[in-house]
Amino acid sequence: MPAPFSDPIWRKSQAASTFQSLFPSGERADVVVVGGGIMGLSTGLHAARLGLSVQVLEAGEIGQGASGLNGGQVIPGLKYDPEWLLAHFGPERGETLVDFAASTADSVFELIRGEKLAVPFVRNGWIQAAHTEVALKAAANRDRQWRARGADVRLLSATEIRAMTGAQGYLGGWLDRRAGVIDPLAYTSELARIAAAAGAKIAERQKVVRLKGSAGVWRISTEDGVQLQAKAVVLATNAYTDGLVPGLAETIVPLHSFQIATARLPPDFSATILPEGQAVSDSRRILVYYRKSADGRLVLGGRGRMALPTSTSDWAHLERALRRLYPMLSEIAIEKRWFGRVAMTPDHLPHIHEPEQGLLAVVGCQGRGVGLMTALGGRIAGYLQSGDARQLPFPLSTIQPIPFHAFRQVGVAATIAWYRLLDALER
Repeated sequence: MPAPFSDPIWRKSQAASTFQSLFPSGERADVVVVGGGIMGLSTGLHAARLGLSVQVLEAGEIGQGASGLNGGQVIPGLKYDPEWLLAHFGPERGETLVDFAASTADSVFELIRGEKLAVPFVRNGWIQAAHTEVALKAAANRDRQWRARGADVRLLSATEIRAMTGAQGYLGGWLDRRAGVIDPLAYTSELARIAAAAGAKIAERQKVVRLKGSAGVWRISTEDGVQLQAKAVVLATNAYTDGLVPGLAETIVPLHSFQIATARLPPDFSATILPEGQAVSDSRRILVYYRKSADGRLVLGGRGRMALPTSTSDWAHLERALRRLYPMLSEIAIEKRWFGRVAMTPDHLPHIHEPEQGLLAVVGCQGRGVGLMTALGGRIAGYLQSGDARQLPFPLSTIQPIPFHAFRQVGVAATIAWYRLLDALER
């Protein structure tokens, strides 16, 4: 259920489907996917189109989790640039990862266009805005690496970034024209629709509580008593991962990403604030990200408190960031406040685990889940069909719980508070 004080801007259309399709008792599926977000639905779609029989089980409603609550920024790449990936993973795997990372936004926009999905989108790029000289040098390094690979990117001067964002306080930045923005709830809903049309069975409000593998068969039990069998299981719960697979939840740190949306901007403001519709992320330690919605609001997000919000004051830090960037909007009402959950791994990379034969788990979007999980779903489906690990861009890794995980969130909360103070001093 939606949490108190959470009122997202993204709304399901009245025509959006509900899903209650289950395999008949005793019939074995090729794949059961646990989690009906972007990762799970992309896997289900591609697996069904490869001829596999698929069941997707979603604990809540489609789009209720982070897939339908995020900021809708579709950004290619990973947290790391090509040279780091090559050095860390070696020439062969590194090149595979660089090519994969470069393609993730394409996978989203090609799907929207090719399938004629009812998803509002703008593909005019993503701006990484630099507020210090150090950040500007990092942007120049990133630009050099991607430009050498033919990416449609360029550096922005202070004048250019002011014209493209309308915001104050940036020394320059970096524009990646491969990126764009979408309505994430519409996208997740449409992914479910076409996955079902491809033959995947999807059931909402079916929380999986037990997995047991034996003799090449997985038995899946839900809270409501549904019993299913499958040759393979894909756990696609990411930041909502619980104890279903021992140790998996302890490999990630779930964080809350809070967002606000203004009232619709007056025409004179709308003409100067993100006039070309780019997405923006800044270079602060606790970054903020923002964009315009299809109906003309400014949507701004960033890290929030670790606990669930208890009042609208829990979004106050975002309202301050909005006023810092756009002082002219101080009188514009904040009409929507909401939050979602994201999963971070200690090395800031996605992880693919296969703790037992036929059991796959994927965690760690690092805030780039729309493109990353769309693209990764197709690769996971290919691996399920062929058994060829070369289908996977990331190497399979063992589950390694974070030491003292129970105390990790306390440490993260303290770090966020410290970084927010440092960011305030850099005004």
